[in-house]
Amino acid sequence: MKFVGTTEEFLHLEIIEKHNCKILKEKQESSLSILWFEGDENELVIDGEARSFHKNEILFLTEFHQTQVKRVGRIRMIRFNRPFYCVLKHDAEVSCKGVLFFGASRLPIIQIPPKELEKFETLWKMFTIEMQSHDSLQIDMLQMMLKRYLILCTRIFKQQRAFPEEEEQVDLIREFNFLVEQHFKTKHSVAEYAAMLHKSPKTISNLFSKMGSKTPLQYIQERKLLEARRLLRYSDLPIKEIGYEIGYNDIQSFSRFFKKQTGQSPSEYKEAG
Repeated sequence: MKFVGTTEEFLHLEIIEKHNCKILKEKQESSLSILWFEGDENELVIDGEARSFHKNEILFLTEFHQTQVKRVGRIRMIRFNRPFYCVLKHDAEVSCKGVLFFGASRLPIIQIPPKELEKFETLWKMFTIEMQSHDSLQIDMLQMMLKRYLILCTRIFKQQRAFPEEEEQVDLIREFNFLVEQHFKTKHSVAEYAAMLHKSPKTISNLFSKMGSKTPLQYIQERKLLEARRLLRYSDLPIKEIGYEIGYNDIQSFSRFFKKQTGQSPSEYKEAG
């Protein structure tokens, strides 16, 4: 089922099984995808890393994730583009920027709690009913339900990832993640991001430490590494140009960084793919 508006906005709902799993690999500009796994028999390769997904897990992907299918049971997919609902423009409403989407190197996954499952089932049913309405209120209703879906997912993600309770601290983490996503190719130090957030590097580091999470520097390095892996695996660019693309002026510096993070040289990683 797919809603397509007059200005190229779309919302696509699909039950994905083995016969139509090619949908997962489709690239659509400025689109975001939400995958709800209905069973345990699902395995995808995302940005070169094989991952297994279990019943009632939900995965959030952007157009930039490289996805390959190894095994599919049954997946409920919601895919929409920016003209239909821009999560950046509506961040004050759903607060998913830097959490579900555009959150640096993390792969965002939630597990639907049993007590919340009925809400997700109801929303899916309402989505499918509204897809067939075809009246003047259809797009408003679909946007409203998508907004509700994203709010539910964001709340669960924050609970399951031990985000701090204070809203100011949550916003600071989200903004840090989003800034890394925007600037990782040119800004490589915690101090640079702290300055953009009008905070000290120590404040940022202490906040991440309270979460028991990776350090802010690790987030920056992992985002650079993710981009390097994507380009090595899925592009024909020379290794030197890939290094330059993520901020290294010479191939030796890039190779040292990559090998320290992965245990392989860039050329070894590229050949292995």
